[in-house]
Amino acid sequence: MIRNPSSHWRVASSKRDRLRRGLATSLLRAAQQLIRLADRLARKRHLRMSPEIEFYAEAGAPEGALYVDGQLLGKLSGVTRL
Repeated sequence: MIRNPSSHWRVASSKRDRLRRGLATSLLRAAQQLIRLADRLARKRHLRMSPEIEFYAEAGAPEGALYVDGQLLGKLSGVTRL
């Protein structure tokens, strides 16, 4: 029996494609689970810690700047102390 070489390559190619798609799907699912886990852990950590509040009204610092957890929340104009 003589085999058609071109059909052999098509079969091998389709097997590789299925394997590649299956692997990609598995990796995407694993990534989604890791993202959910990281989000859940971040929320738990945030709930346990009280926010760090900083206020600057010193020379050289942004006048009246109010920071919460290192993020600028806003500026309090005319306020020099809290």
